[in-house]
Amino acid sequence: MQDGPVRYAFDKLAGAQGEADDLSSGAQEVEAPNALRHIASLVMSKLADGLIDPKLMLSWLLTSLGAPAVFAGALVPIRESGALLPQMLMASRVQAMRHRKWAWIIGSAGQGLFAALIVVSALTLDGAAAGYAICAALGGLALCRAACSVSFKDILGKTVGKSRRGAITGTAGSVSSAGVLVLAVLLMSGLFENRGVVIAAIALAAVLWGAAALLFSTLKEMKSDPSNASRARFGVLKDDANLRRFILVRGLLVSTALAPPYFVVLAGGQGGSALGTLGALVLASALASLVSSYVWGRMSDQSSRKVLMLTGVVGALAMAGAVGLNALGLATRFWAMPLVLFILMIAYHGVRQGRSTYLVDMSPEGQRSAYAAVSNTVIGVLLLVAGVVGGGAALIGPNATLILFALMAVGAAIAALGLREVEGGD
Repeated sequence: MQDGPVRYAFDKLAGAQGEADDLSSGAQEVEAPNALRHIASLVMSKLADGLIDPKLMLSWLLTSLGAPAVFAGALVPIRESGALLPQMLMASRVQAMRHRKWAWIIGSAGQGLFAALIVVSALTLDGAAAGYAICAALGGLALCRAACSVSFKDILGKTVGKSRRGAITGTAGSVSSAGVLVLAVLLMSGLFENRGVVIAAIALAAVLWGAAALLFSTLKEMKSDPSNASRARFGVLKDDANLRRFILVRGLLVSTALAPPYFVVLAGGQGGSALGTLGALVLASALASLVSSYVWGRMSDQSSRKVLMLTGVVGALAMAGAVGLNALGLATRFWAMPLVLFILMIAYHGVRQGRSTYLVDMSPEGQRSAYAAVSNTVIGVLLLVAGVVGGGAALIGPNATLILFALMAVGAAIAALGLREVEGGD
């Protein structure tokens, strides 16, 4: 084991004790500096995600450019489905690579390039033309994001040992959220009346993705043997019952991601509500990430299965709380929706941390990209279906919709009881 400030920082952040038995001897030697590179790269990419958030930044930008509302409505489906659905096709290419970090590097650099194209579009176009150009650029960005997603879990599994991966990604989530907090404060201050502030934020996101790609290129990844990799195929669902259950749990927990807009609807009765602006949504999400991502990460290293169970319960309680406050006539009070939204976003960030750690730790060696691709493709389809169902559910009102989502979250917690422990917990 190597000593020094890098190793010390890694041990403190990850709670590492000794070398990771599941890594090769070469990977063990460079685990500590690799882990810090992971953290720094993820901080930059996650902060870039927050700066170009389709639900907030791009929607506001398109509206300010005079683009028809249909373009703003298409942003989130383009981003989410575009980042998930292509992963089955990408997984086999990634697994054929001896150094899979290059897939992540290309994906991060590509996101920076397409973010820059969004900036150019915003500076030179308006109306429907801006809508088409920005949506097309976001589609390219989503494809690059898919390359990062399908490769990252494999790279993380090769370079950081089990029982500390959650702490690494959780640390990055908490640190990056501090930057998003600054964005939220600026948004709520009224500075976003100036379109240039939004464009500058997206330009900064482009720079951050480029810098993350450069830093990730210094990662010391051991060579993979492509002959040991498996092709991404849906047949793996038939072969692995635990994977099927994991996808069921993850699919039901999509409710924690779909619920926040309905909190905004419930709080929107009075203009003075703290959730009357999307800035409060960003603030609540960033604060929740800041205080919980690292904790969720450490908990996931002990038992990501239990994290998925707990987040389902917490998310359901937050949604039920929103419905209850609305029934009592308190939903538009300045403190009400921010409080329950904060709790919901804590659950949401726990879902993201728990599902990522569980998938990496459960996947057989050489099959992480395949498992990630199959899981993400199924979830991508479910998100499209959930978007349609959610739109239909909205016709019955936000209260009924939130009750439906709460039941889904409870169902996820129950289904997670049957998941196999993959971190050696009880």
